[in-house]
This record gives sequence, C-alpha cells and structure tokens, in this order.
Amino acid sequence: MIRQVFGAAFIAAAVIVPLSASAQGVPGGVERGAREGDRAAGPVGAIVGGTVGGVVGGVAGILGADQRPRFRSYVVEQHRPSYHYQGDVRVGAELPEAGVTYYDVPQEYGVRQYRYTVVNDRPVLVDPHSHRIVEVVE
Repeated sequence: MIRQVFGAAFIAAAVIVPLSASAQGVPGGVERGAREGDRAAGPVGAIVGGTVGGVVGGVAGILGADQRPRFRSYVVEQHRPSYHYQGDVRVGAELPEAGVTYYDVPQEYGVRQYRYTVVNDRPVLVDPHSHRIVEVVE
C-alpha cells in the first residue's frame, strides 16, 4: 500500500512539474499543481502537486517567466516616470507612500493584488498596502 502511494506521488510530481512551470507565482503554482495532481493521482497527487507547484511558482515569480518580457515592454511603452530610490531595488524594499505613483497591472497579466511602478528605471511590482516591492521585473 505504501509503495503504491509513493508511486502515485512520484507519477504526480513527474506530471505536475512541467505543468506548474507556467503557473503565476506561488499561489498560482499551488492552485494549478494541486488541481493537476488531483487529476493525475487523486488526493496524494493533489498534495504533492500543490507543493511542487508552489516551489516552481515561487521560482517563476509573480509574473510567469513568459510574461516578464511582455510586461517589461508594456511598461517601457507607457513611458512612466522613474522614481529615484536611494536604496537597493530589491524584493522587500519599502517604497515611500508619497512621491511614488502606482499603476494598475493590466488584466491580461492576471496580477490583481499588486500595482506596478518604475524605480531607478526598473519596473517593479509593489504591494499597495505595505508599499513593499514584491518583484523586480528584469
């Protein structure tokens, strides 16, 4: 019985990793991985798929790897002014409330809970409540 459970989990992981690679961020990766894992191997597959999908989604970032170049081009085409920040432009850096203009991310990118701005000529996604950078779009 244990052997079958581990076998099913292995098969689910093998199916999930490629599918989860296109997931958007950790939440998207977990959701998609669990859904595909459940479909492939039932409840055990859902658990394994959710875990693997979350890891893959975290590596891919909030924007999927295939979305980053398109989003970066979109931001450049918008000609948004760049905010000059004295610190490192990195995930976790907190931007000030005043002086920075935050813009909605277009619906086609599937990012609803964050806004974007340009800091030191680099597009970033920002949590609108804490003003912390959640992704630097390279």
